[in-house]
Parts: sequence; structure tokens; C-alpha cells
Amino acid sequence: MANDQVILTKEGLDKLQAELDDLKYVKRKELAARIKLAISYGDLKENSEYHSAKDDQAFMETRILVLEKMLRNAKVVDEGDMDNSHVHVGSTVVLNDIEFDERIEYRIVGPAEADVNESKISYESPLGKELIGKRVGDIVSVEAPVGTVKYELLEIKAG
Repeated sequence: MANDQVILTKEGLDKLQAELDDLKYVKRKELAARIKLAISYGDLKENSEYHSAKDDQAFMETRILVLEKMLRNAKVVDEGDMDNSHVHVGSTVVLNDIEFDERIEYRIVGPAEADVNESKISYESPLGKELIGKRVGDIVSVEAPVGTVKYELLEIKAG
């Protein structure tokens, strides 16, 4: 990807924007109040509450900068123009694990919004890379710690 471009679905963009807004307009105020309270305890050299709050503030400000950069460089996938004849970012795929005859469903997303717990995998992941461009009926093989895992692509759905 050229110049730090971040590919997102509309849902992913909204989620990152909501996180940024929460950090900037809610968490910043809460943290400022925490720091103010910690300062009131006196002697900042040995004030663990103050140092903890300052550490949290540094982490939060870094996250804000990262989110702002991601959103500035975001390219949103237009899910309205999706062609379900092949897999692309934004597609939801239904796979069959050939060895275990088990159906699995994943949504292909950009790395910034990948979350296996929500069945969202990055197009940069080993499985995501193999799936991009594939069609229903295609078999994909992915190297995993347990060996090669083969999947049959059963269905491609829009987002």
C-alpha cells in the first residue's frame, strides 16, 4: 500500500471515528480530572496516582495520534459497488474446512479493523491473502502451525 493507506469498510471507519471521539471528548476530560486530583495529593515525586495518570495520558495521546493518521489515510471500500462473483475487501465468505467438514464464516476487512472474535480477518492475513479474488467452489490452502489447512469457498456475500 502506498503512503500508509488504510483500507476500511464503512463500519470500520465509523468504529474508529467513534473511538477517536470518545478519547478526545470524554476520556481526555476524565484523565484531566484524575491528574488534577492526583496533584492535590501533593509531592509529585512519590505520587503513584499522578504517575499512573500521566502514563495513561501518554498512551491515550499516542492512540489519538494513531487514529487521526489512520482516518486521514483511510480509503473506504464502497460496498454498494460490490461484485459477489469473487472475494474482495468487504466480502463475507462462507468456507468449509475440508479436513473437519466444518463451516466457518469470515468478513474480509482491512488490518485496522480485523478481529477474529468478531469473525473479521484482514486481507493481509494468510487466509485473507489466499481468499482475495477467489470464486465460489475454489479451494484455498493456508499454512498454519498445525500444517496445511484446506478450505472450500462455499458462498460469497456482500458485507
